[in-house]
Amino acid sequence: MTLYTHILTQILISVVSVAGVFVLTGMTGMFSLGQAAFMAIGAYTSGILVTKLSAPIYLAWPAGVVLAVAVGFIVGLPTVRLRRDYISLVTLGFGEAITALLNRTTALTGGASGLTGIPKVTTLWSALVSAVLVITLISLFKNSKYGRQCIAVRSDELAAKSMGINVPKVKMIAFLISVAVTAYGGCLYAFYTAYVDPSLFGWKKSAEWVIMVFFGGVNSLTGSVLSTFVLSGLPEVLRFLQNYRAIIYAVLVLLIINFKPAGLLGEWELTPRNLRRIIARGRRVQQPKGVN
Repeated sequence: MTLYTHILTQILISVVSVAGVFVLTGMTGMFSLGQAAFMAIGAYTSGILVTKLSAPIYLAWPAGVVLAVAVGFIVGLPTVRLRRDYISLVTLGFGEAITALLNRTTALTGGASGLTGIPKVTTLWSALVSAVLVITLISLFKNSKYGRQCIAVRSDELAAKSMGINVPKVKMIAFLISVAVTAYGGCLYAFYTAYVDPSLFGWKKSAEWVIMVFFGGVNSLTGSVLSTFVLSGLPEVLRFLQNYRAIIYAVLVLLIINFKPAGLLGEWELTPRNLRRIIARGRRVQQPKGVN
């Protein structure tokens, strides 16, 4: 496996997780600093089932996603009724609790040493297919009835309530979809690296994903995907900047807030209609003056 194949596979796995965060933050306006904990639940559950119970992968991966969604439902039931800033605090506490639990359950999870012996099943092509499917499904969800309701809730919860939208229900649906997608990203990650440990799923990872969503565009799935490629790939290519990732992200966020508050692409999406417009605009630019 070449270095660039490895980097691209890692980026595609990140695209899956960031797409989940987009549903929560970009569409609904909720901030979760514990999203990486759901990735950990998916990764550890599927890894433990395969390595310790010899379960087949086609059962282990869905089990990891289902368990994460079940935990997400318990966490989200009281959380979605809170204000957005309180949601970030609750999910931060939940994420740190999961990390502490993984560190302490040495016999089952390997503790701080991590879980080893996970078979390497995820490939570049499986990561690519997963990313394409997840992006497609989330794009369909964004254009669905519930997707439009999520955007209405993000814009103004009070106005959404007055229009008859069940705000807690819409928030819960978005939260659980986000959890499921992120947990699936955890399964992909665990079965690619063949090793996981609690330090990989701290609140900083969740914060990085939120930054990627804002960097690309607050309501642009295309922007979130683009920013994931840029912000995940750049530190991998420029290895000497690896220790300065947090500083780079902070500087980029400050630049975006000051010069492009809506993110790089804002609400623009790469749809067939917009693609045709770009092609038509390019043809007009290339057309010589005086030619009708």
